[in-house]
Amino acid sequence: MRALIQRVAKGSVSIDGNTVGEIAQGLVLMLGIKKDDTIEDVKFVANKCVNLRIFNDTQGNLNKSLLEIGGEMLIISQFTLYGDSRKGRRPGFSDAAPPEIAEPLYEKFIEEIKLNSVRVATGKFGAMMQVFIQNDGPVTLIVESKN
Repeated sequence: MRALIQRVAKGSVSIDGNTVGEIAQGLVLMLGIKKDDTIEDVKFVANKCVNLRIFNDTQGNLNKSLLEIGGEMLIISQFTLYGDSRKGRRPGFSDAAPPEIAEPLYEKFIEEIKLNSVRVATGKFGAMMQVFIQNDGPVTLIVESKN
């Protein structure tokens, strides 16, 4: 499982011009699910993301987590995070989980984040979406469950 997270002042996602999810300060998280991911991967990545100390304390140091600042999370499914572009000019997606595996794990990931009392907004699994991000920092990290 791979999560690309961006610390944001605000973020939103739209489908066909209609906003379906939006957040204030927090994280926009793009979630890629690999074909062999499990519930353990979901729990590991969710726990890591809500507890990463990537928000500023009063001295401007990265010492606070999403939980500590009361931040929100916008979660977007993104199979292209498992795109392999090492060969040729067209990425291959053979490592990405098929929808019948990925969607239940995506839903479980959302549940895991909510268990931490984080306000969550989402896009729609498998939809074409427009994601608007007001990156704060910028701070962008990748969190992975496996090497």
